[in-house]
Amino acid sequence: MSNLPPLSLLETRVLGVLVEKQRTVPDTYPLSLNALMAGCNQKTSREPVLDASETDVTTAIDTLRSHTLVMESNGGRVVRYAHNMDKVLGLPSQSVALLTILMLRGPQTAGELRLNCDRLHKFADISTVEAFLQELAARPAAALVMELPRQPGARENRWAHLLSGEPQFETTSSMAMPQPSQHALEGRVAALETELAALRATVTELQAALGG
Repeated sequence: MSNLPPLSLLETRVLGVLVEKQRTVPDTYPLSLNALMAGCNQKTSREPVLDASETDVTTAIDTLRSHTLVMESNGGRVVRYAHNMDKVLGLPSQSVALLTILMLRGPQTAGELRLNCDRLHKFADISTVEAFLQELAARPAAALVMELPRQPGARENRWAHLLSGEPQFETTSSMAMPQPSQHALEGRVAALETELAALRATVTELQAALGG
């Protein structure tokens, strides 16, 4: 794993589709190029949605084959492709399922991962998901996932895979509410002082009238 360079978005999509289809539609696995391209461009359960061409997918397959993450099967008239992710990365099926959903759907919380992984692996509870995520994050060879900083208003942290390198995310400062300028603050103070002076004048007039 230490020698594996960062994968592109399409390369992780190809790898994720192969794992997903192996577990959800085993009768059609390994996948033909057309089936693999359809899975990459699928409109549901994908984030982001892609529009990859046959050439794009073929190029991604070639790169993955060079890292032995994808294997070619020539058993029939149509060339088919299978993944080798579990062996190359040395991962149990639970970890492969979590990485697959992160590659297909982007950063998610442990609760979302448990729900979205259901067809690939049924996790008993969220704590089990978190245990496997922590294990992936603490791998001696190289971390495969990381916990992202909590977003404003969010109750849980999201997790992201690291097969494409460390993800980019907005910092808290960039999402903070804009602060009023010094000029605007001075204007507010002046308005309050004018209002206070008017109130004092009214009180003085009332006291004079009552005293009279």
